[in-house]
Amino acid sequence: MEKVNQSVVSKFIILGLCDSWELQVFFLVTFSSLYLITVLGNIFIAVIIITDPHLHSPMYFLLANLSFIDFCLSSVTTPKMITDFLKENKTISFGGCMCQIFFGHFFGGGEMVLLVSMAYDRYVAICKPLHYSSIMNTHMCFGLVMTSWIIGFVHSISQLVIIVRLPFCGPRELDSFFCDIPLVIKLACTDTYILEILINADSGILATICFILLLFSYSHILFTVCLHSKSESSKALSTCTAHITVVVLFFGPCIFIYLWPVSITWLDKFLAVFYAVITPLLNPAIYTFRNNEIKIAMRRLKC
Repeated sequence: MEKVNQSVVSKFIILGLCDSWELQVFFLVTFSSLYLITVLGNIFIAVIIITDPHLHSPMYFLLANLSFIDFCLSSVTTPKMITDFLKENKTISFGGCMCQIFFGHFFGGGEMVLLVSMAYDRYVAICKPLHYSSIMNTHMCFGLVMTSWIIGFVHSISQLVIIVRLPFCGPRELDSFFCDIPLVIKLACTDTYILEILINADSGILATICFILLLFSYSHILFTVCLHSKSESSKALSTCTAHITVVVLFFGPCIFIYLWPVSITWLDKFLAVFYAVITPLLNPAIYTFRNNEIKIAMRRLKC
């Protein structure tokens, strides 16, 4: 990789979230607990959906895949961040940095498309209930999931190919807790102004397009819900509210990081922590506690 990159930098120095040892101990305990809850929660949701026949439906199939992606996304940067709290000198190899960039955008891009697929599933279920079984069949479900993985891979590899060929020969300090493209590209020993615009536009456009599609889908769903009976509207509105909450909290930081022209270090770090640590926790927290069928499946599993 270094040969292709023609780089003399073999590793990067990570400055982390703060310099205070007391705060680092606090963050160590806090983020370790959150990561453990995220991993166990997402694995539990995936297992309970797979093992419970009552949950073998398109919506829960997509939800199980979302749990798996959240588990993978949380594991890209959080374990490294937690172990770095125990170190005085925080570094990451060039290869490790490129891996964080690739898998972070791979799982992140895949989750964006998967959330759109989940919105489409709810759109068909609420707006076209008589055709739901024929539209959301097994082939459609697998097709939606495969599309999310393929788009995530293409999005990620297209950016990695550009980054890995840049020359890195001078500064190597990253003022963050992980490697991300806007930070790494600034360390290249060449003019990267055009590349920064292209790469940020790539991530920003993907996030913005998915976000607009989601807003359009849920707006149409809510409009349709208002025309139905009160009992049906209440159930549909509860489901859509959970989905919309996840969408806003997931896409908000991402769009801000890649499309906001002004860089504010402490805000960027806060949004990065929120995106890497808090967002993967939203899936088990919101979908488990707001979904009656999941609660019933948990009781069946307990019995």
